[in-house]
Amino acid sequence: MAEEMTNELCPFCNTKNLTLREDEQEIPYFGKVYVFSMTCTHCKYHKADIEVEENQNPSKWEFEITSEADMSVRVIKSSTATIKIPRIMNIEPGTASNGYVSNIEGILVRVKTRLEKSRDSEEDATKKKKLKNMIKKIQKVMFGSETLKISIEDPAGNSAIISEKAKKTGMKKGK
Repeated sequence: MAEEMTNELCPFCNTKNLTLREDEQEIPYFGKVYVFSMTCTHCKYHKADIEVEENQNPSKWEFEITSEADMSVRVIKSSTATIKIPRIMNIEPGTASNGYVSNIEGILVRVKTRLEKSRDSEEDATKKKKLKNMIKKIQKVMFGSETLKISIEDPAGNSAIISEKAKKTGMKKGK
């Protein structure tokens, strides 16, 4: 059941072009989540986040991608979560961080896009080659020919990797 408020005042461009949206979703094996978003049609500002209905403890989820079938594994990432892909990239939380519901493939596409932008703007040949190799690794993982570990650490506990293969552990508060 989505609720929407339109023509609200945008905090960035100060026009009444902001749409506020709240949507409730039931995620199998995880529970009810609320997806919040703000989007301004004038200045293109966008912010989104996810909150779990029940209070959660800080958590860390680990998952090893071993096949092309793993691309469809559901991922819930809140704005407070850090996604870690060893030797490739960390996606850190911050003021511009968004929460979203995606899948492993969606996460890898985001990572690949960031790597491609870095590669295209990199002038140092050694760094450029390293970025190219990371992109090749991501592509091989997406096609199921290489494995890769991914983890999500969330001090708010609003993130998860929904798979029987995923391992959940707690985190110390304040980490």
